[in-house]
Amino acid sequence: MSVDYSLNNPDTLTKYKTSASISHKVLEAVSGWCVDGANVLSICQKGDKLLDEEVAKVYKGKKISKGISHPTTVSPSSYITPYTPLSTDAEEAATVLKANEPVKIQLGAQIDGLGTIVCDTILIKADKDDDGEVSGREADLMLATYYANELLLRLMIPPGLMASGTEEEKKKAAAEKRPTATKITQMLETVAKSYECSIVEGTTSWLFERNEIEGKKKIVLLPTDKESRTEGVPEVGDVWGVEMGVSLGSGKTKTIDQRPTLHRRTTITYQLKRPSSRQTLSEIVKKFGNFPFSLRQLDDERAAKVGVVECVRSNVLRQYDICTDKDNAPVARLLTTIALTKNGIIRLGAPPQLDVSKYKTDKKISDEVILKILEQPTARSTGAKGKNKKKKKKPAKKAVDDEEESSSEEE
Repeated sequence: MSVDYSLNNPDTLTKYKTSASISHKVLEAVSGWCVDGANVLSICQKGDKLLDEEVAKVYKGKKISKGISHPTTVSPSSYITPYTPLSTDAEEAATVLKANEPVKIQLGAQIDGLGTIVCDTILIKADKDDDGEVSGREADLMLATYYANELLLRLMIPPGLMASGTEEEKKKAAAEKRPTATKITQMLETVAKSYECSIVEGTTSWLFERNEIEGKKKIVLLPTDKESRTEGVPEVGDVWGVEMGVSLGSGKTKTIDQRPTLHRRTTITYQLKRPSSRQTLSEIVKKFGNFPFSLRQLDDERAAKVGVVECVRSNVLRQYDICTDKDNAPVARLLTTIALTKNGIIRLGAPPQLDVSKYKTDKKISDEVILKILEQPTARSTGAKGKNKKKKKKPAKKAVDDEEESSSEEE
């Protein structure tokens, strides 16, 4: 009997939520380890160890696959792609975090092939006990990324899904045209430019499926080639990994000359010639399936570095090249795993809510259309009990105005 892995099956959502709770717990721990002078490799290793420990606690005795859907990666200031160094590359293994730089933490867990991935950006504090306000360009970057991400999430909701009023009003709302990929990009660029920032070119959100984090649909912001165009539209029943990347520079990217350490199995089959390649691939298939992995997660890191060469050349494995901002400008990234339901968006794996009151700047979003969208809810209330109600968020327009007021008071 075949299993229904759609969101119509309550077990599917339960598995997504279970993997998400693990992702959140580990993200919180990893964020706490990210302090001035901390070693990136050590953080990544500890993060993966904790992911494995937490995954082992759930669905015990069940004959289902479970594990890491994305290894722990910690990307320094200008790095755009997830970064996880190897212990056998001495120079990179010595990489440490620096005060005041924005660091991107990405990781995830999967239960029965249903994976959630989350990415958050945090600012490394010079003093770990400093919980004060952030100003200057760091504040601009964090606010631009937060609001651009919130806007993109709302633009993914199918027209009319959140409409209220009479049946005729709901039908009219549902008949509205979806914004095109170009229009979505333009609106997000407007948000970024409000804070004198730029959207990172090639930022891609993917449809998630069972055992697949790069499905048949995708939304690509500022595509760099014809192959990376937006395909398909978000629909009720979908699970997506929604990504937002913002730079204090131009948003242009460059591939740097560092060994790619993050790989993922493709659907291509090929008769590998070298025994070392076959052995490496066998271990990858057994441990990670089709989910991304780091070479440092394999039993013999040095052998893995040799074994993946033929796998990549024959396209059995895809390697993730390491990209940074072209101008080496600081970059922030967020990734949220969402489920689209008839009641709107469920944020399965999401970065913590940004406390915008701590970020002080004289810049603000002035576009009325965008401000109106930002004030819209992402989900309809389903009558949950009062004790489960979350603290009401500050409306976007009011938050932006408050930032302006607090900045003028300081002048």
